[in-house]
Amino acid sequence: MRIRTAIFGVYVGASALGFVALMFLVLRDVRLRYVESMRRTLGDTAAFLAVFAAESGSEPAGWRARLGQLPPQSDLLRVFACEADGRVVFDSSHGKDVGQVYRWSMTGGGRVATEGYTVANVAEVDGELRVVAPVRIAGELRGWVGVGRPLATVAEGVSAARWRLATYAALIAAAMTAAGWWIANRLTHSLERLTEYAQAVRDGRTAAPPASRAKEIEALARAFEEMRVTLEGKLHVERYTQALAHEFKAPLTAIRGAAELLAENPPAEDRARFAANVLGEAERLRRIVERLLELAALESRRAGPASELLEMANLAKQVVAETRGMAEARGVGVVAAVPAALPVQGDAFLLGQALGNLIQNALEFSPPGSEVTVTARAEGGAVVVEVDDRGPGVPDYALARVFERFYSLPRPDTGRKSSGLGLSIVREIARLHRGEVTLANRATGGARATFVLPAGDT
Repeated sequence: MRIRTAIFGVYVGASALGFVALMFLVLRDVRLRYVESMRRTLGDTAAFLAVFAAESGSEPAGWRARLGQLPPQSDLLRVFACEADGRVVFDSSHGKDVGQVYRWSMTGGGRVATEGYTVANVAEVDGELRVVAPVRIAGELRGWVGVGRPLATVAEGVSAARWRLATYAALIAAAMTAAGWWIANRLTHSLERLTEYAQAVRDGRTAAPPASRAKEIEALARAFEEMRVTLEGKLHVERYTQALAHEFKAPLTAIRGAAELLAENPPAEDRARFAANVLGEAERLRRIVERLLELAALESRRAGPASELLEMANLAKQVVAETRGMAEARGVGVVAAVPAALPVQGDAFLLGQALGNLIQNALEFSPPGSEVTVTARAEGGAVVVEVDDRGPGVPDYALARVFERFYSLPRPDTGRKSSGLGLSIVREIARLHRGEVTLANRATGGARATFVLPAGDT
């Protein structure tokens, strides 16, 4: 089960239990409130009628006669009068209960109607709510005047009120459910982003630790990032140590062999050749070290490069001009066909270095008399730069490895390999600029390097 579903389920379950209990009490209380309102109204009416009856004078039966002036009715409100002992002597409902004895030890009476409202002059009898008031003449209790009303008359109002409450409750429950899903999403969103970050680190992809307002998530993301940096540092040292040992082995072996031969005092012509081998291999070691330092500096960057808005046309012209000397020495032409208004955001030095490495790589594999072309275009929010050569292309077995450190193919003219770090540097520069670089063979011959960068905002 996903944690989002678990949080949502717990929230909905707990909310539902509390909500159902609350609605049970509220719906039950609706009737109590209606009956209490009726009781107060009936009580006021009974008190008024008692005062009305008491104004009849001192005649023993005068107050009953005074009540007899009331019109008969039984549908909504029934008025009755009792002697002091509870015997009914007047009933406006056509004398229905006259002669009966009402027991007036009234202490709340009704099992439900008066629950929580224990009043001595209230009773619920046979579905009727009765409220009485004493009739006192000259301070002497002469009897009781009461008012009764069927509880069924409020049933429709109670039912309508309960339905309204149930409707509102359903709307509130729907809103609470939606809010619960939103809360569960908010709580788990940071965890999901943290999981994606951990997976990206595991797969070796570039990723930034997710930001979160939750201190616990933020601390966990920071711990992951620190762990990643520590592990990458250890792997970095191990990887470069192994790479250096491997790449230095061949030049050092060649230098040692040449030195041993020079120690035997060979002829002057051989000494010059052996000395040239030593110098050549030493120069190769120097290039490897310099390139390796450049790559290490790029890979160790945790923040992006200094950013400025650049025109790709101007950058391409500048880099082509810098590589023209090398191109002329090899008898290869370099042509840049980059339209204006292709802005990119990035570091001018690094992007120039990347483009220069791609052009240099193309020149080294281009035969004399051929041409290297540099083109660029806008495509889907990105700027795509392509460097084409007319060389032999890249063997299929090498296509997947050309961007690996120290991987190099022999040059067609000399058969010698380079440091194998130029394309690795290009890949790191592309990564720093949130771009990518690929190398593929062209259908018409030669290779094409594609350098993709996010387009800059003008």
